[in-house]
Amino acid sequence: MLKIHFSGEDILRTRVAPAADPVWELVLSLHVLRGRTRDPLTANWRRSVARDLRQDSASEQLRLLFALNPPRGYFPDFLTPYASVEGFEAGLDALRRTPAELLHRDLSVLAAENQLPSSAAALARGEVSALHHLAESMEQYRSLAISPYWGRIQAAVAADRTRRARALLDGGVEGLLASLRPTMRWESGVLEVHSYPHSRELHLDGRGLLLVPSFFCAATPVALLDPALPPVLVYPVDRLGALVSADADVASGAARESLAALLGRTRAAVLQASDEGCTTGEVARQLNISPAAASQHATVLRNAGLLVSHRERNSVLHTLTPLGRAMLDA
Repeated sequence: MLKIHFSGEDILRTRVAPAADPVWELVLSLHVLRGRTRDPLTANWRRSVARDLRQDSASEQLRLLFALNPPRGYFPDFLTPYASVEGFEAGLDALRRTPAELLHRDLSVLAAENQLPSSAAALARGEVSALHHLAESMEQYRSLAISPYWGRIQAAVAADRTRRARALLDGGVEGLLASLRPTMRWESGVLEVHSYPHSRELHLDGRGLLLVPSFFCAATPVALLDPALPPVLVYPVDRLGALVSADADVASGAARESLAALLGRTRAAVLQASDEGCTTGEVARQLNISPAAASQHATVLRNAGLLVSHRERNSVLHTLTPLGRAMLDA
């Protein structure tokens, strides 16, 4: 179990990342791609990416990147710099500037349980060419495995941020932290992460905590190993359905039949009301309809893949899926 200790100052400085973190998503997707779990929501993505890697000459060029990200266990802290919260390029710039002592330390920890290719030696010495090669490998892998699916990833993270925003408005930061159940439990100034692979205690010491919602994070949240680095906790979000590329993200015949049932002003208004997240009761009040009618309309929208619903205590929060967002934008 991981126990994260908060002071009053830490609570004030805790925040949620502003969007999906492209570097964290890239790194964690490597673990999903090569791991033993078979999540049906990422099955098509795994098959497609694996096929493209076999057909593309990129697989050999990505050898070091794969070696740095074994399917299970430790992976280097330097791969996910804090600067990535500002975007992919900011993250890669920070990666290229990683001090040699940090590279050597992280790679020594990794090499203790994994066999690394010879190219890792140059990286451990902090050679500029090795760092640039690693950054180029990440860009190459991103174009193949992440960019075509980025809209879905962003939408899932945005939906989670809406949930956390509601929890924050209703209960403050402590309400936000309490909303992270069931994988985590907030109690008496300590956030406990269940099923964490190692027993650890992290004292924030007034630095606060950056919560990073992630599509590719598996069931267990992830924290950096080095307690001196800015504290980050990456946690899984609801994936809102299967991961497909932008080109394939179209309604199937069954979905189109469901969409036909959506025609009408009331359901369009329910979809609009859910743009920023809305409970069933709030939908009913906004549209001047009964709660039962609001629930019924939300159910139809949800069955058609336009909404996702989460129960929070005595209310149900509705947010848009990527298909719902596309329909509303159109």
